[in-house]
Amino acid sequence: MTLLSFLDYASVFIFALTGALVASRAQLDIIGFSFLASLTAVGGGTVRDVLLDRNPVFWIAEPAYIGVAVAAAVLVFFTAHIFESRLTVLTWLDACALSVAVPAGTGVALLFQHHPAVVLLMGVATGCLGGLMRDVVCNEVPLVLKQGELYVTAAFAGSGAALVAFQVAPVGMALLVCAAVTFTLRAGSLIFGWSLPVYKSRPPRR
Repeated sequence: MTLLSFLDYASVFIFALTGALVASRAQLDIIGFSFLASLTAVGGGTVRDVLLDRNPVFWIAEPAYIGVAVAAAVLVFFTAHIFESRLTVLTWLDACALSVAVPAGTGVALLFQHHPAVVLLMGVATGCLGGLMRDVVCNEVPLVLKQGELYVTAAFAGSGAALVAFQVAPVGMALLVCAAVTFTLRAGSLIFGWSLPVYKSRPPRR
């Protein structure tokens, strides 16, 4: 198994867990769990592969990815009741998934030698779009857009760190740096309240 395949599998599994946790909060049946877990798990990677004209899309080339997502859904279906706060578990699992998915997207774009701007955007898209789809489908406020939290910023910084590290280190090391930066910023936002300034409207001038 290559490093990129490992990152994709890890991303699929962890994001599927988050999708299933959202399904548990919405009290869906096992099919709903499987659908939402799969959508969350492969959504970002699918957009990445379609935009990069990577044919076939990763989960079509290896349907085992869907099997991993469904297995995660079944696992959560029978264990979600154990957690006292599923929202807390969801938030931290999502942070872990982000720190794996961003390197996965970044690595694929680097492998195909795309422009640095494309590499950045593919890292962000792979990390953020699956969770965005999950939250929109379940009519939740998307985690990627929650005020006062670093999410897209963490993904962007992680992908950018990989680009910088790739100039002086092997791709594997660069992707580790990407994961570390992404998780550090996301975790710091959750624990310490790190955030960017937000827009505040002012009364119009006369």
